[in-house]
Amino acid sequence: MSVNPPFRADVVGSYLRPERVKNARTQHATGAIDTAELKRVENTEIAALVERQAQAGLQLATDGEYPRSWWHFDFFGMLGGVDVVELDHGIQFQGVQTRPLGLKLDGEVGFPADHPMLEQFRTLKPLADAAGLVPKFTIPAPTVLDFRLENSAFEDSPYGDRDDLFEDLAAAYRAAVQAFYDAGCRYLQFDDTAWAYLCSDVELAKATSRGVRSEGLAERYASLINASLRDKPDDLVVTTHVCRGNFRSTFISSGGYEPVAEQLLGECNYDGFFLEYDSERAGGFEPLRFLPRGNQVVELGLVTTKSGTLEDPADVRRRIDEASAIVPLEQLALSPQCGFASTEEGNVLTEAEQWAKVESVVALASEVWS
Repeated sequence: MSVNPPFRADVVGSYLRPERVKNARTQHATGAIDTAELKRVENTEIAALVERQAQAGLQLATDGEYPRSWWHFDFFGMLGGVDVVELDHGIQFQGVQTRPLGLKLDGEVGFPADHPMLEQFRTLKPLADAAGLVPKFTIPAPTVLDFRLENSAFEDSPYGDRDDLFEDLAAAYRAAVQAFYDAGCRYLQFDDTAWAYLCSDVELAKATSRGVRSEGLAERYASLINASLRDKPDDLVVTTHVCRGNFRSTFISSGGYEPVAEQLLGECNYDGFFLEYDSERAGGFEPLRFLPRGNQVVELGLVTTKSGTLEDPADVRRRIDEASAIVPLEQLALSPQCGFASTEEGNVLTEAEQWAKVESVVALASEVWS
């Protein structure tokens, strides 16, 4: 088993919200409790979550994203120059649509020194330290902001087009990386749906209609990621999770990694890649051939978070063996395919099923990499 992150048994980040957190958020929205009481409830449940992760055998702990409503909009809406606004439509998943929210630019994009998620990390860190775990924090990747912006988002903004935005966006992320590092973070993850959508002709067509210039986009996104990580301290591990959509156990896109693997795996300066491999929608392991031989790790997302049915350990081990024919076993690891609750609604499984999934990842990884 690995000593440093990303770990042989790892998790993407989010967990099902406990009923106490759900109830407190509802009460806060109606004014029944104040913000201080909401934070007290959330922090109490985060402390319990850290202990539960330790009991499951993990070497890391996240805050489950309990203080968030969305995996991405919360972070983006707290940046300078970005607002979360109501639209006439949500994000379309298979058979279901999210709440009708989107993003709008109203100034120069920047990372404020008092971004609220810094305080969320500062809450997590001492809890994880006390449990002997590495605190891991997740934020959406800069590519997601660009990919999700609609043409109307640029109206009344200082940016003439998307390319004008990239320089400020990369600078904002460099500031974010440094701020989390200064707060004590040594394990940071960029969650990213954009790369998976680039593998889908359907989603690319939708993006084009939003004003995204698809030609050469993988190359531009690799440059954006590397510009964002340009000043990353050597002892900070930054990974990415590539997702095809995760809302109420549904998904958005299908398509293997081949169209973007060379740019994503071969060019992006991440320390690790959490890749979904829980269904045929992700394609085969062949694109992993673009991973350089070195210290970068691929976390094989072979355990789905979209249902509570446990995978057959023999099937998971067989698939790890298949991947290791392309990438050395020492550059592979195991994780669930995604988080259990990318939004506060959560996926359709029970907390008991969630923890059975996590414990199965730990047990399998212990067997494979013992």
